[in-house]
Amino acid sequence: QVQLVESGGGAVQAGGSLKPSCTASERTFRNYAVGWFRQAPGKEREFVAAISWGGGRTNYADSVKGRFTISRDNTKNTAYLQMNSLKPEDTAVYYCAAQYTTLTVVDDTPRKYDYWGQGTQVTVSS
Repeated sequence: QVQLVESGGGAVQAGGSLKPSCTASERTFRNYAVGWFRQAPGKEREFVAAISWGGGRTNYADSVKGRFTISRDNTKNTAYLQMNSLKPEDTAVYYCAAQYTTLTVVDDTPRKYDYWGQGTQVTVSS
């Protein structure tokens, strides 16, 4: 059982930056691909970004390309989501998720992920 803990959310003005992190309890974190998803009130959970287990492959939603960067440090069992040029429409609860895999995958489908964090709130004001 892998436990994921997100931190680093918060409230910023439009144009600002945040860098949430996702720390895993499992020392074999390097065996997991990581995805970030978000859910705004009244909306379905949507894909934001994903990174392969080794960090060599990434995938982004069109809405965040060029503004967000996903990364990971397997020595720290932690993944990050650098969010720049934030917009009010980025406001949501952000969740990280882990997918056990030996493949270099960067899935954008929530059901492909095995473990989820509790979420961290990101609020962007105009």
